[in-house]
Amino acid sequence: MTNRLPAFLGALLLAAVAVTAGGPASAQSSVRLDPGMAPPAPAASTLDHPPPASQSAGSDIADLWRGVRQGVEGYTTNINPRARTLIQSEGELWRAVRNGPLSTYGLWALGGIVALLALFFAVRGRIRIDGAPTGRTVERFNLIERAAHWLTAGSFVVLGLTGLNVLYGRHALLPLLGPEAFAALTHYGKLAHNFLGFSFIAGLTLIFLMWVRHNIPDRHDLTWIAKAGGLFSKGVHPPARKFNAGQKVIFWSTILGGAALSFTGIQLLFPFYFAGLHDMQLFQIAHAAAAVVMVVIILAHIYIGSIGMEGAFDAMGSGQVEEQWAREHHSLWLAEVTGEDPTHHHGPGRGPHPAE
Repeated sequence: MTNRLPAFLGALLLAAVAVTAGGPASAQSSVRLDPGMAPPAPAASTLDHPPPASQSAGSDIADLWRGVRQGVEGYTTNINPRARTLIQSEGELWRAVRNGPLSTYGLWALGGIVALLALFFAVRGRIRIDGAPTGRTVERFNLIERAAHWLTAGSFVVLGLTGLNVLYGRHALLPLLGPEAFAALTHYGKLAHNFLGFSFIAGLTLIFLMWVRHNIPDRHDLTWIAKAGGLFSKGVHPPARKFNAGQKVIFWSTILGGAALSFTGIQLLFPFYFAGLHDMQLFQIAHAAAAVVMVVIILAHIYIGSIGMEGAFDAMGSGQVEEQWAREHHSLWLAEVTGEDPTHHHGPGRGPHPAE
């Protein structure tokens, strides 16, 4: 009996090893592909059956990974249904577009408008009032109009800066601020971006309702465009109503661009509520592209409304503008307000001037 004990223990150990080697499915991965994309069969033991000289195993693996790259879904114990997709290949395209053409062309557009405005200021200088000031003012925008404008403008400035930080901050600010400060700035910037988006939508809706009737194109816009609004010629003042052709371009660009930003922003603010992952990637690209275009347009608007034209800021500051400024920039509108002849007080070759 003593001599048989070692043999019995050895046989028991071999049986345990054999059971472990051919263990249950619980020892395998918890993720498997659809029946149509079954994984390759496990290789036979090299001790009992040497592998045949064929490429079937390699072909099965290639088919497996081809299916994975094409987004074939498997089965998983994860409660998140999106975890069934191991690789979402569209994400590579999204990353390539965002970090490639979008960032590159966006940077050129932003740098280009700043350089163009600087050149225009150097050549043309500040657009001054040609006539002598009267000392009288006329109300251009009331309190509600100014409040709606600044609500929209203030929200857009914060949204634009925080959005540009997401697109370019890692390259521009991170080396200057360091990881900790940049992380904090980006975190709070993201919170501001999310919540101020609703303020922007509210302001955008208000200015649309208040000013849409004043921004319908009319025949006077053709004259304004033909004379380039007098932007490049001193003493040239094409007639204009409350908003000239240039301002109408700004208005409709803001309304349409703002609507695009609002729609895509809502999709991103509530992920997977309205759209799937692939659609959200498209919305993100569209959101960033529209934002860059909007920033370029608004930079030109800010320039004309501040240092670019004398008296322009007063329209949205106090709401009151110098009567002579209104006569040169918006003679038809001034005639509607005061009842004066729109050609009155204009010398030879003079007509209304471009506005902010």
